[in-house]
Amino acid sequence: MKTKKYMFLVFTMLVLLLASACGTKTGAEAPADAATSKPEASSPANTDKPADDDKADADNEILIIIDQTQKPIEGNSFDFTVKQLPSGYALAEMQWVSGSNKIVNSIQDAIAHGGNGEDGFYISGDGQFMGFFYPDTMKGEKGEVMFIFRNEAGKELTWKKEITLN
Repeated sequence: MKTKKYMFLVFTMLVLLLASACGTKTGAEAPADAATSKPEASSPANTDKPADDDKADADNEILIIIDQTQKPIEGNSFDFTVKQLPSGYALAEMQWVSGSNKIVNSIQDAIAHGGNGEDGFYISGDGQFMGFFYPDTMKGEKGEVMFIFRNEAGKELTWKKEITLN
């Protein structure tokens, strides 16, 4: 009987230990390549009001993680994950802009690349994996990756980060 109580006690302690280890990360513990950026707001083309970034509230923060670690696949790529986006907005377009290349892909382009493996931004069929495939000629290229989010009213928010392709 004591053995059962002892095993139950050990099991309970393990569950508590695991539960305490699964807490949420604080800002100080976020990955080094995580980037939070105040999005740039842009107005639809038919209005002449300038965008006012100072009025963007915390709901409009975008968090995207870019992962450039080596993968056991052939070719060159980086992955990205959209961790946080403003309510009512959806990813609409992805861009790579450097001194020698400008690649612009819509969501539809990215889904097609996810199926056929073509260079450019890709999204897997189930949406679980997202990234950017690029040829050897672009290795070492420094540029800016941009993600454009749109809401139903056509308002856009842009997240961007400067990186060097590994």
